[in-house]
Amino acid sequence: MAGRFLRTLARINAAHPWSHNNGYAPFVLHQARRARRAGAVRGLDVGCGTGDLLRRLGRVLPDVTGLEADPETARAAAEATAGLANVTVFSTSFPAAEQRPYDFVSMVAVLHHLPLEDGVRAARAAVNPRGRLVIVGCYRGETRSDALLSHASLLLNPLIGLVLHPRRAFGLPASMGAPVASPEESYGRIRGALRAALPGVRVRRGLFWRYTAVWVAPNS
Repeated sequence: MAGRFLRTLARINAAHPWSHNNGYAPFVLHQARRARRAGAVRGLDVGCGTGDLLRRLGRVLPDVTGLEADPETARAAAEATAGLANVTVFSTSFPAAEQRPYDFVSMVAVLHHLPLEDGVRAARAAVNPRGRLVIVGCYRGETRSDALLSHASLLLNPLIGLVLHPRRAFGLPASMGAPVASPEESYGRIRGALRAALPGVRVRRGLFWRYTAVWVAPNS
């Protein structure tokens, strides 16, 4: 019975796919608006994918840069933001050579592509004093709490897909075409690394196999 139920969910998910990363875009944009009200000018979206979030950040911040390591995906992001003069896309890995700090930095489903401690240190170095770092990351489930959130996500996933995309899809949307990798670190390990490197960071576990972290850099 359980196997049949999971197969049914999988069929619905395949017919009505949606991006879990895009589902967290309102959270990131809310943080970007808070940063803008505090005086933020320059923003950086690390691993900008096909540019969906980057395009929306360009409507919040005066100057936004997107970094994308995959050349084909970077080209798609450049095309998606071609009408925004304040948005620039670079096809490069993170951290980029001669990278300057930014007032706002977002990393969505990126940190698990990097060595954890090195990635967190690079993210910290990318933020100006009083700047804001926002991470939406993926983690490997291993605890009872992880399992409960995973079960809730499994049930909600097809429902949201049906609401967002009621018509049957015959492939993934272009926004979900960026290369992906499975996370290796647990939520507890990631949270520990973030708290060690970013004093005062707020880390929360969320639905759809994601967590969020928000850090405001000290003044000096």
